Amino acid sequence: MARRALITGITGQDGSYLAEHLLEQGYEVWGLARGQANPRVSRVRRLLSDVQVVRGDLLDQGSLISAVERVQPDEVYNLGAISFVPMSWEQAELTAEVTGMGVLRMLEAIRVCSGVSRGSSGAGGQIRFYQASSSEMFGQVTETPQNERTAFHPRSPYGVAKAYGHFLTQNYRESYGMFAVSGILFNHESPRRGAEFVTRKVSLGVARIKLGLATELRLGNLEARRDWGYAGDYVRAMHLMLQAATPEDYVIGTGRMKSVRELAEAAFTAAGLDWERYVVTDQTLHRPAEVDLLCAEPKKARTQLGWEPTVSFDELVAMMVEADLKLLTDGGDPDQEGSWP
Repeated sequence: MARRALITGITGQDGSYLAEHLLEQGYEVWGLARGQANPRVSRVRRLLSDVQVVRGDLLDQGSLISAVERVQPDEVYNLGAISFVPMSWEQAELTAEVTGMGVLRMLEAIRVCSGVSRGSSGAGGQIRFYQASSSEMFGQVTETPQNERTAFHPRSPYGVAKAYGHFLTQNYRESYGMFAVSGILFNHESPRRGAEFVTRKVSLGVARIKLGLATELRLGNLEARRDWGYAGDYVRAMHLMLQAATPEDYVIGTGRMKSVRELAEAAFTAAGLDWERYVVTDQTLHRPAEVDLLCAEPKKARTQLGWEPTVSFDELVAMMVEADLKLLTDGGDPDQEGSWP
């Protein structure tokens, strides 16, 4: 029989790429959604017609238990979160409830449905759980690059909530013997990234300028540096973590940093434009507590999982610019919930 996977956050960038990958691997894929009559679910169904949808909400423990009981998954991937970092200051309580407490509720749903009690030994036959942790947990970094042993110092409500979920996943693994792992993923992007994120803001801004729909692109801190990779590569790492013999946490990234300035330069270059003619620095776009640099040390994933990124930074940026040029040329609206390039 085909293995069965349940994905929270299936309507987002990572959820869609993961569902695509798992379907290619022969899985039966279910996505958790708060409601089935919304444009985000329709968007996934247009892209991946074989995905099945089950109702559930990370804010509601009972609905998660019902979803796990109905789907009977072999693997659960918890990708659902309030994931836009600047919004986490504006909606800090909601971020804590969804991004932090949502992890607790899903782990409890799995524990209850699996009949796991404290002191259980081994994870044989249990539902395997993946938690989407984040490089934002490192925040004000204590060392560079960051690995699985680097201390956390989150600088946003989002980062704090992710750290809670990360430690909770470790706690359930150690306390209940559950096969529960966290992937500490560094920034990963694609043409499916939300328009509010800086990478997609840049690719859309370049496309609009190229097509004569805008004359400038306003950005915040140009010197912030990130380890940017391709989301399609990173979901392969998620899957590999749940195929391992033992449950462990892994840092996933490219090991190379680029600044927002370099991001803008690469995007404008991909469109044949000079970035310095169009980029305007806007102080109002700076974070209350800035994270200056994040860079992964993915050696453990490389040696133990055999995972390697396949798409370079320049290839990723060019891919996003090309997709947004096509989207806008075809009359698509990137701000519409149901629209994807």
